[in-house]
Amino acid sequence: MARMMIGDDHRFLIPMSMVFGMLLMLIANTVAMNIVRPMILPVGLLTSLLGGPAFIYLLIRRYRK
Repeated sequence: MARMMIGDDHRFLIPMSMVFGMLLMLIANTVAMNIVRPMILPVGLLTSLLGGPAFIYLLIRRYRK
């Protein structure tokens, strides 16, 4: 996803991939801890629910151009 948004320049790609991964895991963990208060949902479940649609959106946006 970072390559589609940033480009192929590794000076920017590697740091931005780390930032995108960190943000995705941070959002998934926060939602997993707060959505059902007494229980904690698996972070992998929410990661796939958040990352899947974002990846599909980027693919659709790329092929429409």
